[in-house]
Amino acid sequence: MQRSMEEVVYNFRNQTWLLSAHRAVFWKEEQALIVSDIHLGKSAHFRKAGIAVPAHIGQDDLYRLQKLITVYQPAQVIIVGDMFHSSHNNDVPLFKLWRQQFPKIRFKLVKGNHDIMKEQVYVELDVEVYDELQINEIHFAHEPCEEGDDTKYTFSGHIHPGVAVSGAGRQRLRLPCFYFGRNCSILPAFGRFTGLAMLDAEEADAVFVIANNSVLKIG
Repeated sequence: MQRSMEEVVYNFRNQTWLLSAHRAVFWKEEQALIVSDIHLGKSAHFRKAGIAVPAHIGQDDLYRLQKLITVYQPAQVIIVGDMFHSSHNNDVPLFKLWRQQFPKIRFKLVKGNHDIMKEQVYVELDVEVYDELQINEIHFAHEPCEEGDDTKYTFSGHIHPGVAVSGAGRQRLRLPCFYFGRNCSILPAFGRFTGLAMLDAEEADAVFVIANNSVLKIG
């Protein structure tokens, strides 16, 4: 995994954020790799309902996360909600085995609406679970904040943000993005088996789209 064309360095709130085209952020000062909305087990959930979905999606997402950990060498991995998709599934033992590669890295999960498994399961996976998480002046919560709240800056996920951009030949492309508003940042969904919620960004907001393994600032 090369870094030169696949990330943008964003200096924001006196901190250094490396925005990766692999839908992750590396917070340099805290040595933290940050992702949101992995949704492990979502494909199994759909297959159970009789919908034909490839079985290897969770494995592919974990492999991408493994490569990011290898590149950035974080001290901690912060998952901003929806690590697993709903109840216990086959990706849980897969993650448990995968997790053993990184015994010295702390995994911190900020619970999302899909993180509903029993507390003991997360203990067995060696994952710390938080309703909300505060590190220095940065707040982590799964659902986006209200932009009128000036008391803290929040990193969130949940909505799988995307924007529409114009391409060649009057094409309109829908692309995942990193969004930085006045009080709240919204991270792209890390899991590939997720949709997009289209954002209407304000002029003062910073938006970085992910396209062709590159991160590009727009606006």
